[in-house]
Amino acid sequence: MLLFCCLLLISSCALGPVPIRNKVSPGAVMLKVITYNIHHANPPSKAKEGKIDIDAIAHAIKKQNPDIVGLQEVDKNTKRSGNIDEAAIIAGKAGLHYQFFKAIDHDGGEYGLAILSRYPIKTTELHRLPQAIKAEERILSLATIDMPGKGSLTFANTHLDATRPDSNRVVQMKEILRILGDRKGPVMLMGDLNAEPTKETIRLLDQSFKRSCTQNCGFTIPEKIPTKTIDYVAVKNADWRAMAHRVVPETYASDHRPVFVAYEVK
Repeated sequence: MLLFCCLLLISSCALGPVPIRNKVSPGAVMLKVITYNIHHANPPSKAKEGKIDIDAIAHAIKKQNPDIVGLQEVDKNTKRSGNIDEAAIIAGKAGLHYQFFKAIDHDGGEYGLAILSRYPIKTTELHRLPQAIKAEERILSLATIDMPGKGSLTFANTHLDATRPDSNRVVQMKEILRILGDRKGPVMLMGDLNAEPTKETIRLLDQSFKRSCTQNCGFTIPEKIPTKTIDYVAVKNADWRAMAHRVVPETYASDHRPVFVAYEVK
């Protein structure tokens, strides 16, 4: 019984808010963000029965108290998810504004990305990404978010192709960099890039963006014993310090772990 209680306490602490030990500099503020592939809110351990656990996803997000969230693999009114608007429900439970972006039609509904924000979402854009090899269609979702005391941010969320070889991911990253190339002011890009740090896709990203972490960053997939990093947060046009970068040890809700980053915004 004592061992069980200790394990429960450790688990509870691990899933608690990410500790941010450094204080922001005078005149600066903190911006907390999360990227999370939610596997349409279907816990991998419940895949066979098709269970949808929106509460688990919402809890994992709300626990970190983020300002902005990029979600991938989101269902809207699909049969497999019980004909619910997942982004709307998650945003409501987390107390955030939201916008859903359809990538494809799926199972009687829609499937794609979502952006959640503590601050009002001012404008949005959806860009369809190219392919070198025929595969599932992928998109880039954009939102302009005005953050009180923090200025305006161009926020980009994506989920790159998962096929092998990496031809699609490379052409998709090149298109994303082209789309974001002339944006003024701070630009943040996050998502499931389906590429490990040594791959060409990430080398292209690094030519224009600064990732929140480049050394000993923690693996993001699979959920139980993760073995590789494919989920990222990166910024450009901004000298923002990453005060915290952490792969949140959530092992139930999705086949990915959430990635939390706290930035010092000057």
